[in-house]
Amino acid sequence: MFSVRRIFVGDIQGCREELETLLEKVRFDPSADELHPVGDLVNRGPDSLGTLRLLRTLRTGGVLGNHDVSLLKVAAGLRELRPGDTTAEVLAAEDRGELLAWLGSLPFCRRWDDVWLVHAALHPAWADPERELAGLDPLQSDERIDFATRARATTREGKLSKQDPPPPGGRFRPWFEHWFESRVGDRRTVVYGHWARMQLVLRPKLRGLDTGCVWGGKLSAWIAEEDRVEQVPARRTYARFEE
Repeated sequence: MFSVRRIFVGDIQGCREELETLLEKVRFDPSADELHPVGDLVNRGPDSLGTLRLLRTLRTGGVLGNHDVSLLKVAAGLRELRPGDTTAEVLAAEDRGELLAWLGSLPFCRRWDDVWLVHAALHPAWADPERELAGLDPLQSDERIDFATRARATTREGKLSKQDPPPPGGRFRPWFEHWFESRVGDRRTVVYGHWARMQLVLRPKLRGLDTGCVWGGKLSAWIAEEDRVEQVPARRTYARFEE
């Protein structure tokens, strides 16, 4: 048995009940295990407020996703809520200050000896993604933040495709193909989310965990020390699929 397990969880997006069911299924022990969501903790789902409160209580790690960044910008008055956003309850909560401060403290990338964690993608030109993204302010516009939280199909130079999936045979390919071509000697497994269209991705050195819970799919967890995936189905479809 492992004394400490790292449990990586796909895009939660306010699906608190499914998260609680998944943690029960993996027998998560907050006194021993580490919990690391891949980002997009909030929005489009039914209970972003409850999700943030739960994760903060559990001293969760993980990284920021594009929906988390959007919430922080709305709270700072830098943008307005959009149609379909379901984070107004967070903004009206008495403990919004504590919750948003905790959320804003999360990094865009984490690194272990055997794992990279990012919400969307790692740029092939980044020699050290953790250092590249360290200290970036989620309230400030930055191409590095956009890449780490939004990229799917890209060129080798890091240009993002506007089509998903991209047309075959062109310059645009899944970002991780460029990453692995540039990092032949890196033995770390990359854990990411953001790409629900691909569903669960289990490839050598690659774990894609966005299985579209908010779209009526599943919420997925990868337990690194056991190389094991557990999933729970969404209780219902909360939002119309539109990545």
